[in-house]
Amino acid sequence: MKEVNKQSNVLHISEVHETAIVKSGAKIGKDVEIGPYSIIGENVKIGEGTKIGSHVVIDGWTEIGKNNEIFTGASIGMEPQDLKFDGEKSFLAIGDNNTIREYATIHRGTEEGGLETKIGNNNLIMAYCHVAHDCKLGNNIRMANATNLAGHVIVEDSAVISGLVGVHQFVRIGRMAMVGANSKVVKDIPPYILVDGHPAAVSGINVVGLRRNGVEPELRKEIKQAYKYLYRSSLNISQAVEKMDQELDSSPEIEHFLRFLRNAQRGICR
Repeated sequence: MKEVNKQSNVLHISEVHETAIVKSGAKIGKDVEIGPYSIIGENVKIGEGTKIGSHVVIDGWTEIGKNNEIFTGASIGMEPQDLKFDGEKSFLAIGDNNTIREYATIHRGTEEGGLETKIGNNNLIMAYCHVAHDCKLGNNIRMANATNLAGHVIVEDSAVISGLVGVHQFVRIGRMAMVGANSKVVKDIPPYILVDGHPAAVSGINVVGLRRNGVEPELRKEIKQAYKYLYRSSLNISQAVEKMDQELDSSPEIEHFLRFLRNAQRGICR
């Protein structure tokens, strides 16, 4: 059904199924598709070109960017599952070109986490995944089916999290890291590292991920040397960081690796 809403919430012609409910305060961009029985809340903003399947619920102070695709049954922008939450106004921001598959759930933030859950661009969040309150996800992330992120988790750009993974609250997963299927993650995972197990333990460098992300061979060698200092020597973390700082060529990737280790709060996977 082609519908032009005469109120201000539908900015251009969008395809809204006759059974969908779009509350009057919602802001719907150009060329948005909203499928059967989906519900769009009063304070929701949806950017142009986004496609929303059937039986999707988007509510709360939720802003979704351009050209996203949200599949059947997803629940986006609901109140957080945090007993300390007391109904305060909190937010969810989702960027552009994300794919959110069937029955995924993404919650808004809490006061403790700055009142915002945030997801970047070009991410794939597969079926039955959960992104809890106050999580911060970067760009180009892959989360496989039924992976669950607890509150306040940070996932950096181009990380890959396999299926049926559980990630403890406040954990950070570094850039281009990979987590194997069925893993239990209770400590930070440094960038470029491959972990697996229950609990997750380090099993090497994510060489495939580095190649796929265009990391040059010389830089891969530097990352390999950093890995040896951290995991294949008798040095503790502070000593390994000092060694890397002294011995390795400076690059944005190595500097990010060092910064991640210096800011580790929960300890790192070993």
